[in-house]
Amino acid sequence: MFGTLGPTELLIILAIIVVLFGASRLAGLGGALGRGIREFRQETRADDDKKKDGTTVASTTTTDEARKDS
Repeated sequence: MFGTLGPTELLIILAIIVVLFGASRLAGLGGALGRGIREFRQETRADDDKKKDGTTVASTTTTDEARKDS
């Protein structure tokens, strides 16, 4: 009974989300999500390329870690 959502229920949920947040906010959220995914893929590809070249990926320290050491 409550196991799956049909197309009608999904459309109702989508309509409620659009009313609550507005179409422009949803478009901005989608764009930000897309940029984040794109950057993540680029970084993982860059790391894979570095590993294939035989170079090691240096670990980066944050500024807080650097301050503790000094």
